[in-house]
Amino acid sequence: MIILNVLPMTLEQGLAYALVALGIALTFRVLAFPDLTVDGSFPLGGAVAARLIVAGVDPVLAAAAATLAGFVAGSLTGLLNTRLKINSLLAGILMMTILYSVNLRIMGRANIQLLDRPTVFSAMENMDVTRYVPVILFFFVVTMAVKILLDLFLHTQYGMALRATGDNEDMIRSLGVNTDNATVFGLGLSNAMVSLSGALVAQDQGFSDVGMGIGMIVAGLASIIIGEALVKPKSVFRLSLAAVVGSVAYRFIISLGLRLGLAPTDLKMATGFMVIVALGIPAIRGKREGKIHLRGV
Repeated sequence: MIILNVLPMTLEQGLAYALVALGIALTFRVLAFPDLTVDGSFPLGGAVAARLIVAGVDPVLAAAAATLAGFVAGSLTGLLNTRLKINSLLAGILMMTILYSVNLRIMGRANIQLLDRPTVFSAMENMDVTRYVPVILFFFVVTMAVKILLDLFLHTQYGMALRATGDNEDMIRSLGVNTDNATVFGLGLSNAMVSLSGALVAQDQGFSDVGMGIGMIVAGLASIIIGEALVKPKSVFRLSLAAVVGSVAYRFIISLGLRLGLAPTDLKMATGFMVIVALGIPAIRGKREGKIHLRGV
């Protein structure tokens, strides 16, 4: 009975945040770039979408603008790393820090309410079925569309170069590929997906908040780790599928934990321990396959 009660919310949130997992999978697994911009680009998407919707812009166009803003943010992180030679972790931290102020500047305050504004979900609110049904279908269609487009892109010539950049940068550079440009584009694409998720989540929950991205990178990593345990990522298709499945499974675990008495204030700590255990198991067993990057994808 508990499982049935949490299932609708699990599917809705899992599919909504699956775009974040896809974006993180692209940077961490494909590009081997530990990008922390995610904690800033997720609320950036919500901030841009919310501000535009309040100004009277169509919600779909607002989501598109948020996606573009995320691409710019990710690209700037890439430029800090490739052009200014700033360490990848530090570049992400710097951009994440900058985006906090940028998001406050965009919204003009800490949060924006959207409950009385038209969103992409407004038409679904008036349907004669439970709200969960159309919303889940919407997120499923959007998530799968993005997943399929990402799979197709990574099988193109430029997508293969992107994958090779993360796998063996020196080798692909010797073949004439500009790995710096590939890294910048990959980070931009990743954060575009994350910002799109932020824009849709903000419209779904009815508000955008400057702190809505805190811990998003850890939650995304947890989703990927869980997904890879369920779906062995032996190909690009399975890697992206693992991200989507893992996102749903992660949200299910969290929802179930809350139902069983886990305090909401302990969620971040529980997620952190989950990631630590998952990444530390190979080391505990004395193996070496616990690297954060998945080679050969």
